[in-house]
Amino acid sequence: MPLLRRIPKRGFNNANFRTVYTIVNVEQLNEFDNGATVTPEALVEARLADRLFDGVKVLGNGALKKKLTVKAQKFSASAREKITRAGGQCEDLPLRSIHHQPPPLAAAPKTPVGEK
Repeated sequence: MPLLRRIPKRGFNNANFRTVYTIVNVEQLNEFDNGATVTPEALVEARLADRLFDGVKVLGNGALKKKLTVKAQKFSASAREKITRAGGQCEDLPLRSIHHQPPPLAAAPKTPVGEK
């Protein structure tokens, strides 16, 4: 067997840098009251999403029967059409980057070094 096939394969992997979305279908939004504003935090409170990753993507599966203002990071074309056809609005939010955020800066010491 050639040497190249015997050596373990190691190297760069983009899996740590991918964008992960929480998926919500249009039909699930019918749980909100008519005229409500749907935010990612409201989806977690209504238990339509377990947790928020990099953002929320709304897909167009099902029918929307209520007029809602939906705020999410991404919308499919069919979801955007169904929300606007029902009289609602789609508002784009910036991505929440939870991967590879720099650690918070350490708090500065309150007393000079060496004094007690």
